[in-house]
Amino acid sequence: MRGYLVWGTYLVIQVEDNRRGYLYWNATIRLDMTTPRLSDTPSHQLPNPESQEALAQLLTRRELEIAAALRMSEVFSQHITLQDLLKQGLHIALDVVHAENGSVLLADPDNRTLVFYHSIGEKPVSPGTAVPWYEGIAGTVYRTGVPEIVPDAQADNRHFKKVDEATGSITHDMITIPLKRWEGDPIGVIQVMNKLGGKFLDRDDLAILTIISAFIAVAIEHTRLVEAAKLAEVAKLMGDITHDIKNLLMPIVCGAGILQTEINELLDRLPDIEINRALASRELCNEVIKMLKDDAHRIHDRVAEIADAVKELSTPLDFSACEVAGVVSNVFRSLGILAQERQIRLITENLELLPLIVADQRRLYSAFYNLINNAIPEVPAGGSVTVCGQPSTSEDAIVVSVIDTGGGMPPDVRDRLFTKRAISTKQGGTGLGTKIVKDVVDAHGGTVWVESELGAGTKIHMRLPRTPGESTRSIIV
Repeated sequence: MRGYLVWGTYLVIQVEDNRRGYLYWNATIRLDMTTPRLSDTPSHQLPNPESQEALAQLLTRRELEIAAALRMSEVFSQHITLQDLLKQGLHIALDVVHAENGSVLLADPDNRTLVFYHSIGEKPVSPGTAVPWYEGIAGTVYRTGVPEIVPDAQADNRHFKKVDEATGSITHDMITIPLKRWEGDPIGVIQVMNKLGGKFLDRDDLAILTIISAFIAVAIEHTRLVEAAKLAEVAKLMGDITHDIKNLLMPIVCGAGILQTEINELLDRLPDIEINRALASRELCNEVIKMLKDDAHRIHDRVAEIADAVKELSTPLDFSACEVAGVVSNVFRSLGILAQERQIRLITENLELLPLIVADQRRLYSAFYNLINNAIPEVPAGGSVTVCGQPSTSEDAIVVSVIDTGGGMPPDVRDRLFTKRAISTKQGGTGLGTKIVKDVVDAHGGTVWVESELGAGTKIHMRLPRTPGESTRSIIV
């Protein structure tokens, strides 16, 4: 059973699941009734409201609006993903206004862009395509929050023609409507273009699309809230897991200490003739035991950091004088056995030439560990992973690069690697590794970027200030 009610500028929707006997969806949507901005070309005006023709048109428009609301409420009653919901919503939008193409663009605040999240039609835009939010008609509507009807996009100097060039299509007329949260903050735009039948998109179409866009905005916001609730639950679970792992690691640490004492006592009792061989065995055993102890402590720290990353929180950083070469050496010691098994060389270049920096050594270790640990599986036997120090163009920063001889990344993976759109392409991967790297670099006031081509390996560069600025300190303390 589904119900909806248009109440002034609000659309109240209730969707009930008869199979389970409870209210599945209950939402009140604020319809954006802002007067649309029209270009200087002739607008499409309704006839005199007092005429029979005007009343007939108004009745037809209301029927279409109700039909669109009903169809969207039917979509909401389904247990489907946001991607499928947006796809069906765009199909309904194109169907009811008889248009050729439609797209939903969502804002990426980190890069100040609008990203095509979903696009349908004869020549859709590839998902992930980004346009600057300070350019184009979409950028104008996103920034102003005012919908626009553009009867001739090619005559509008704001039209972002690169999208047409990329898809091989020509945009004629279009309607662009802002997508907003309940509080009014913009989250993106919806665009519908090229009305079929030799007609132009007009105010009647805008009224219908406004209802559909309100549904889509609520769906996006609802998904965000659900994901936030899931993350909160995961964060709580991660806290419990961290506590359990700490308890499980304690016997390993204690056992390694007992084992080291036992080995030392046994070696001390060997006859002098076996001393030389015993010394070599003792050094190897001590090195392995030390690695076990150090990595047990790091496992605990890293699990705690993952919990922080999930919660999007960060514990205060512990700044001190830091030698990058020493941090990388510790990472190589932990990953050396893994690299040796895969016949991969771990190399450093020019790290000893880098000056000391003020940093959190534990966090910096995590950043290098994640980068190198992610690179090793991508490198074929006989290849290498190199950590290289580079002179910076300024004296107040250093640049460190992690370079591998692996297969490289496709452009779409590379371009979103250190953004919120990053996803893991590895089986069983979470994508948290790159998030940890980005968080560590951001916390130090630095920048991270990637160079990669298929078949040519990957280079990840980190620019780190020698001393964090006061603004960075105020954020993390």
